[in-house]
Amino acid sequence: MGRAFEYRKARKLKRWGSMSRTFTKIGKEITMAVKAGGPDPTSNSRLRALMANAKAANMPKDTVERAIKKASDKDAGDYKEVIYEGFAPHGIAVLVETATDNTTRTVANVRNYFNKKGGNLGNSGTVGFLFSHKCYFHLEPKDGITLDDLELELIDCGAEDFDMDEEEIMVGGPFEANGDIQKYLEDNGYEIKSSEFVYEPAEYKELTAEQRADVEALIEVLEEDDDVQNVFTNMQAAPDDEE
Repeated sequence: MGRAFEYRKARKLKRWGSMSRTFTKIGKEITMAVKAGGPDPTSNSRLRALMANAKAANMPKDTVERAIKKASDKDAGDYKEVIYEGFAPHGIAVLVETATDNTTRTVANVRNYFNKKGGNLGNSGTVGFLFSHKCYFHLEPKDGITLDDLELELIDCGAEDFDMDEEEIMVGGPFEANGDIQKYLEDNGYEIKSSEFVYEPAEYKELTAEQRADVEALIEVLEEDDDVQNVFTNMQAAPDDEE
């Protein structure tokens, strides 16, 4: 079992630490998925995946159904996905993934957070080239299935990353392959517990504990903003997070 696998699980649990914030984020993603692909999960693969995420986060079923119904209303507000790029203290690259109905408000807030915490908000393309857009699927273990079996089954779908422990199987690949990977998993009886789209850096930068605290202060205020969905950096995890 790889350390990256354990770190990803730890980060997922940390992001889901605030239930109300998690429900808000998933609700926005559901709205965007319904607007893009319709309210029927049987024909909207992204909505199916988000419903699994909602279940994994203990989001009540009736809350999910209300979000779908609300998003289906032609007069319902819409959210736009916008990525902001910049540098945190100590040269750490930062990608801020937002879902907003007011980009003027959002960019002003994000710029303010960077300025107050010693960072610098850049233009599009400032640090994006340092990251790869990837998808990950977290699956229920399946009797008799090994990682070698999974690799043979899914490599033609574009999957590249495989890991497993007693609680779950993880399959990952480039963002562009997410539809093919999800379809194969669903068609072949794998139960998808949750899924995520992430930006992963090609290389991580090591910092001292004091330097990490400076970067984490920026991450914290960004993640508290209602418009922010996720924050990605190329900061090396603290040793305790990697265990």
